Amino acid sequence: MPRVNENTEVALPLRNIISMLGAVSLATWAYFGLTARLNTIETNITMMNADLEQNTEFRIKWLRGEMGSLPADSEQFMLIEHIATELEKLQTEIEEGRAPYDQQQKLTLEFYEKRITSLEENIEKLRNGD
Repeated sequence: MPRVNENTEVALPLRNIISMLGAVSLATWAYFGLTARLNTIETNITMMNADLEQNTEFRIKWLRGEMGSLPADSEQFMLIEHIATELEKLQTEIEEGRAPYDQQQKLTLEFYEKRITSLEENIEKLRNGD
């Protein structure tokens, strides 16, 4: 068996040496490309997990009112309270027999009342022979 040392010569064609250098370069480039891609994916997953945790916390705490409320929500709550108060007033008036009625309905009933009264007067005149 021949001994290999620092003075041992290897006879390889230049084409093979260039091919090996190209293969090593390509493998090195692919390795670092994959490593960079994996680092990017891991960073994205870490950021998404942080966002997910914040979203979960927000979703739970917002409903409980622990994170405040929007001005629009406060305005809606005030309107709901006002409408509830008005509804209670209307219910009380209805139960007491003092229910408000529509102005148009009132005008229509007054018109019919005048017409009926006029017709009754005309019928009485005809009966009496006037």
